[in-house]
Amino acid sequence: MSPMQISRTGLDVEWQRLQVIAQNLANLNSSKTVSGAPFRAMRLISGAKTSFADMIAKGPAAQGAEGVAVLGLEPIENGVRRVYDPTDPEADKSGFVSHPSIDHATEMTLLIRTSRAYEANLTALNIAGQMFAQALQLGRQS
Repeated sequence: MSPMQISRTGLDVEWQRLQVIAQNLANLNSSKTVSGAPFRAMRLISGAKTSFADMIAKGPAAQGAEGVAVLGLEPIENGVRRVYDPTDPEADKSGFVSHPSIDHATEMTLLIRTSRAYEANLTALNIAGQMFAQALQLGRQS
């Protein structure tokens, strides 16, 4: 797999991670989803497309790194935060409304970290493109 393809898989994964974080932030004060179920904040799980053990098992036939992929989504285990608002139509008999327990600061930190990872993959992709262009130019000169 070429360096450009590896960076491309990284871009795809980080873009999907940004979407999950944005969804968490957008539903910070949501009590329920469209289906009526309580909203659960999610985390994107990513990792290598091929495990290290599989690469060792293949031996010399291994093609090298294959980039990264989304392995799944898992809910954040923070639970629920209850807010007293008896005027809300979603309030229970005690007047409390259940919202997802999403920490705004943590989500914003993850958003910044993920955008930096996206930028790093984009920079690596651009540098690989420049290296290939330079190699072609050197090949034409000789």
